[in-house]
Amino acid sequence: MTPMSDWPRNRLLLALPPRHLKRLMPDLEHIRCERGQVLMDADSPLDHVYFPDSGVVSVVAVYADGSVIEMATIGREGCTGMQAYFGAKTSSVRLLVQIPGSAARMSRAAFARAMETMPPFRHLMSAYIHAFLEQVLVSVACNGAHSLKERLTRWLLMMRDRSDGDALPITQSLLADMLGVQRPTITNAARELEDAGLIERGRRQVTILDRPGLTGESCECYQLVRSRLAFHLPRTYT
Repeated sequence: MTPMSDWPRNRLLLALPPRHLKRLMPDLEHIRCERGQVLMDADSPLDHVYFPDSGVVSVVAVYADGSVIEMATIGREGCTGMQAYFGAKTSSVRLLVQIPGSAARMSRAAFARAMETMPPFRHLMSAYIHAFLEQVLVSVACNGAHSLKERLTRWLLMMRDRSDGDALPITQSLLADMLGVQRPTITNAARELEDAGLIERGRRQVTILDRPGLTGESCECYQLVRSRLAFHLPRTYT
């Protein structure tokens, strides 16, 4: 069995009082999350809730023609399956692994049981739902109010916040899909950031070279999301 000191790394779970986390441990399964893996698809049974330890999961809407667009991102500061909080049994979104890592997986039944029997867990999940919904609302507003370069910068910074290093294993095709634009359009925006010395593009990787400079190029939405997460969930997002 993995020692408690080594796992989990999910900050939402670690925000629980130690005795309550210990009670949850038998219901948590450690899994690997590979790049491009669909943890849950739209209209599929909502059988599990995932608490990422590392890596990033995108919550994406799926359209009739197969195209997708990102609505929110989840890293080790949060969890998937917000609909389970309200008793839903079917997912309305796709959960797509953008940056590989690992997660603690909990069955929907165990999640519901913890919500009923552990007030600290229920209160923590309530706070996270507030933070998550505010992230979605800011994302909607950002898509309509700010330039592609600003949106791209915000997205890269949010990925960096949820990663262990500056080298992000993401492609420009992925960036285009997540931001809802054509690949040539995202290439031009990324080139501007590269020419400014803020990032370096590789074949399947984007490396952040100047994080403070990138923050300066981002719209205010990036700091707004950070501040709202910090308000609802102190010490879970850095």
